[in-house]
Amino acid sequence: MTTVLPSLVLALLCLLRAGAEVPVQLDFNMGKFAGRWHIAAAISNCPVFLSMKDKMKSSIATISFTPEGHLAMEAIFPLPEECKKVELLFQKSGQAGHYTSTENQEKTDLRVMDTDYKHYAIVYTLRDRGQEPSTMLQLYIREQDVSPQFLQKFKALFHSVGLTEDMLAILPQSGECQGWGWP
Repeated sequence: MTTVLPSLVLALLCLLRAGAEVPVQLDFNMGKFAGRWHIAAAISNCPVFLSMKDKMKSSIATISFTPEGHLAMEAIFPLPEECKKVELLFQKSGQAGHYTSTENQEKTDLRVMDTDYKHYAIVYTLRDRGQEPSTMLQLYIREQDVSPQFLQKFKALFHSVGLTEDMLAILPQSGECQGWGWP
């Protein structure tokens, strides 16, 4: 037990340190980033995500910004029995492209790591629920069809945040949720 506790503390410190070093898109432009995105791929070490990743389908996220510069996200997820709509608000941090949220004792750190604004974006999220933090990367695309080029960019980044190939889900397109703003 005496060797396990220091190892756990060290692992947590490494994870928190890695989260602090995650890059953010240089010269991030809110206006160009706003709008509709399809979530084409995701990778995470979250146990809930890992248990569901093989059943997940592509989702839609609509991004907007408040007059104060906070990021508002409305996401629609096709589930086996229903469509689920989630609305989230992230506070701007000191750096453009970096946002945080604290809700129900859960801290979330969201960073737009890489984007060309017109075709793809790679978004990093670190969630800390007071137990073991979970890390997620998502590949956002403007069109439903994911380009192999953007998927390759996405795959090249996830190892840098401590995620592995077995945690990856390439999300198939869905014709569900038609009345929810789905194309």
